[in-house]
Amino acid sequence: MATIKEIAALAGVSRGTVDRVLNDRGCVNPNTAKKVKEIAKALDYRPNKAGLVLAASKKRIKLGVILFSAENPFFSDVLDGINQKAGELAEYNCSVLIKQIPIHTDAQLKAIDELVAAKVSGIALAPCNDNRIRTRINELYEQGIPVVTLNTDIENSKRIAYVGSHYTKSGATAAGLLRLMTNGEVFIGILTGSSDILCHTERIAGFSNTLAPYAEHIHIVSVTETHDDEIESYEKTTRLLKEHPEMNALYFAAGGVYGGCRAVSSSGLAHRLKIIAYDKAETTEEFLRNGILSAVICQQPHIQGKKPLDILFSYLTTGELPQQEYHYTAVDIRILENI
Repeated sequence: MATIKEIAALAGVSRGTVDRVLNDRGCVNPNTAKKVKEIAKALDYRPNKAGLVLAASKKRIKLGVILFSAENPFFSDVLDGINQKAGELAEYNCSVLIKQIPIHTDAQLKAIDELVAAKVSGIALAPCNDNRIRTRINELYEQGIPVVTLNTDIENSKRIAYVGSHYTKSGATAAGLLRLMTNGEVFIGILTGSSDILCHTERIAGFSNTLAPYAEHIHIVSVTETHDDEIESYEKTTRLLKEHPEMNALYFAAGGVYGGCRAVSSSGLAHRLKIIAYDKAETTEEFLRNGILSAVICQQPHIQGKKPLDILFSYLTTGELPQQEYHYTAVDIRILENI
């Protein structure tokens, strides 16, 4: 690998001049700077990462994070991962600003503007699947503010990476579990968060497509949005159980699991329902032990919190894009016996 000393010798300038050119510190003749950059490119020069990180500590990098509301216990675990990584980055004078907002595009756009006003260098974002968010991410990229999406993605945007579950696969996994746990005629009700969130729609797509070959005896009777709200989930699950007495399975594709399971418990129908949900939290563990939930699928929330900040900090200090675009977490099935 080429060194600054070798580049300086070939360019006929001092090492200090090469350092100023490669780190954009100015005060160098444009023709000389061009020559230095051409030589560095020809030699495939790569800066020392440790030195770049040390230099970054003097810049006081500031990162922003935008998550959905803390009402969903999953995001409490994501937040733990964020705070842990923020503590590590603090040693390099990197601070992290966190905003938790409702599932609403306008609220998300406002949060982005507030972080930009606070002069963040990069943003980790759980995006609403809205064209205005896509446009804003692209604008941020052009402004030199990289975005890493976490937990849910947004298609055709200039975000530099995604960290989270492979939602089509996790939906297919839920479908496979229900198929193994049921027999005869199966009638499934789906409770989801919002059609504005890509991960929710991808889970349902993976679930539905996997069950399509068994449509003669496995039927999806309803898809109901609860917006990750426990009260709304309780009310809509209660209504769903009354409107479809034939229903013998439930699939919670997003948050609202506590409210929905409370409705099942109150209805007295838990004994005949097979129920699949997501994420290991105190509430889901309780419902597994009580026999209300049949299984939960976990998605490594701590990694979803830590990894986006790691990617952003690395990109901002080295200028190198992550080696891979998609950083998928494991599909981890938990039942009573291994919770």
